[in-house]
Amino acid sequence: MKEVITSANAPQAIGPYSAALKTGELIFVSGQLPLDPSSGTMPEGIAAQTAQSLANLKALLEAAGSGLDKVVKTTVFLQHISDFAAMNEVYAKTFAAPYPTRSAFEVAALPKGALVEIECIALAK
Repeated sequence: MKEVITSANAPQAIGPYSAALKTGELIFVSGQLPLDPSSGTMPEGIAAQTAQSLANLKALLEAAGSGLDKVVKTTVFLQHISDFAAMNEVYAKTFAAPYPTRSAFEVAALPKGALVEIECIALAK
């Protein structure tokens, strides 16, 4: 069984997909762009965009009854791999040990011209 997860504190899906799904003991959160859920705008710069993407992840996880401490895997998509260190600095302040597993990639482009998009898999409990 799949339960759709949404939050007023995270942007709504902008296409034919769910922002997050809870199934069994796992929560799958779609890639979160750095969109402010109240204004629909993106902050400037990789650090601010990373923080907003992570805040959106957190809001969806909390709506599902979970949290950042339950994340087991993240995938980070970067417009420019040269932004990795700045992204990683914000990321490191968001998660605590034991850190989730992670993959990070440079991509040709991201929706809405974003510099970063982050998705995750987390434990439901």
